[in-house]
Amino acid sequence: MEFLDALGQGEILALPYLFDFWALDHQLPPEGDWRAWVILGGRGAGKTRAGSEWVRAQVEGPRPLDAGRCRRLALVGETIDQVREVMIFGESGILACSPPDRRPVWQATRKRLLWPNGATAQAFSAHDPESLRGPQFDGAWVDELAKWKKARETWDMLQFGLRLGDHPQVCITTTPRNVGVLKELLEQDTTVTTSAPTEANAAFLAESFLDEVKARYAGTRLGRQELDGVLIDEADGALWTTTGLEAGRVDTVPELDRIVVAVDPPVTGRMSSDECGIVVAGAVTQGPVQDWCAYVLADCSVGAASPSAWASAAIRAMEQFGAERLVAEVNQGGDLVAEVIRQVDPLVPVKTVHASRGKAARAEPVAALYEQGRVRHVRGLADLEDQMCAMTAQGYEGKGSPDRVDALVWALTELMIVPAARWRRPQVRSV
Repeated sequence: MEFLDALGQGEILALPYLFDFWALDHQLPPEGDWRAWVILGGRGAGKTRAGSEWVRAQVEGPRPLDAGRCRRLALVGETIDQVREVMIFGESGILACSPPDRRPVWQATRKRLLWPNGATAQAFSAHDPESLRGPQFDGAWVDELAKWKKARETWDMLQFGLRLGDHPQVCITTTPRNVGVLKELLEQDTTVTTSAPTEANAAFLAESFLDEVKARYAGTRLGRQELDGVLIDEADGALWTTTGLEAGRVDTVPELDRIVVAVDPPVTGRMSSDECGIVVAGAVTQGPVQDWCAYVLADCSVGAASPSAWASAAIRAMEQFGAERLVAEVNQGGDLVAEVIRQVDPLVPVKTVHASRGKAARAEPVAALYEQGRVRHVRGLADLEDQMCAMTAQGYEGKGSPDRVDALVWALTELMIVPAARWRRPQVRSV
């Protein structure tokens, strides 16, 4: 109140339009000599408001008729309707954010905004990349780049048009999706990024909306993308996809006939070694083999740890889920792997497995189970699922080693593939 009482009438009237005063951190452009500013955010995180206010900051001068930094901007959305209804006339659009003495006028026939100081912003649709051939700009605001069907063509045409002024810049507001043009843009040295989850803007969102989407999507890859604003990477030709994994999501698990814990131990116990993959899975194996269904229950993997530490973590997982067996890969450690486990618990039932084929070859039969709809995932497996979506038939394209995927493959092989092979094997009867 002391602050407000100290303001004059004009300052009070101006305060709602001073975005630097109200903005969240991710809504303010970073400092530096950047060319592209990418705002990655969950649904409702305030991306549109940030884009609208950035446009205002480019075109407005100190006084209503003074020139700003930019005179000719491009506003590019998926369609002209979305540019008009979201970026211009939307609740957080340019018109709603502009003070009365600086508010631009929408010229429908020319598909552009005209400011009192003469600056203009032309609307373009990503469905028509060729419409950007010819016009030139000193700035641009691009909305939801990751969902454009012609994203690369439109983005390329826009780059050729950003040729006015001393240093043309572009603001990109988008919910992240695994598309090539966005991934390449984020890797450029001239790109800066800010990001925020949906919950960062909770004060301006319906509480029931937040409760509903968190209940439905928290702990899923889709939730990380749409709520947390995290770019979920998928390799081209991946054995698993986000869409497929989301289709197999379950909130409840039936009574299981078997539960196992699989371990992919690191090569060494040094802090610089890979993670230890520890995955818990169970299966319903009643009836014909084609009706069997597996459930991935938990990812209990641990970071670089000593052998006794990862062995203890695996045994704790067994106790927590009532697993009947611990399956451990022994390619790297040989008999020492089983010995380490039995040093922690000499009575634990251990099955050692040896990989005779490469990781991708071992993973393909398990991926086929997913394609058949015979594997389900509970929530909270995001790190495991990230690795799965980076595994291709040619190998792993993620960072480090796919330890979690290896453990998953061993668990599902033990539950589904090995028993199925025995079930199908013809019985030899003596005569």
